[in-house]
Amino acid sequence: MDIRQIDEDFAVTGQISPDDVRDIVAAGYQALICNRPDGESPDQPDFAEISQVAEKAGIPIYYVPVISGQLTQDDVDAMAKALEEAEGPVLAYCRSGARSTNIYGIVQQQKS
Repeated sequence: MDIRQIDEDFAVTGQISPDDVRDIVAAGYQALICNRPDGESPDQPDFAEISQVAEKAGIPIYYVPVISGQLTQDDVDAMAKALEEAEGPVLAYCRSGARSTNIYGIVQQQKS
């Protein structure tokens, strides 16, 4: 897992596995956001698998899937809502971290 800190309360990483959740909680993150749709790659774990482990670990997880190259205003609004509800710090993930970084940047721009 290559976690990149974007600001004080938000970081991104590429695809996580259910086994990563414990380390994420231990690192101090208090919420997860998944920006990757299920089925994008045959080797990726489904959101439900990660969600189940996150629930057991006591960390809230939000599903805001963004299709690569097809970001919509609805996606931005859903991300803004998840960020509003989440207690920070938040770790978001997608395939590489780029989508999560981009949508977070747009949410921040629209807030100002």
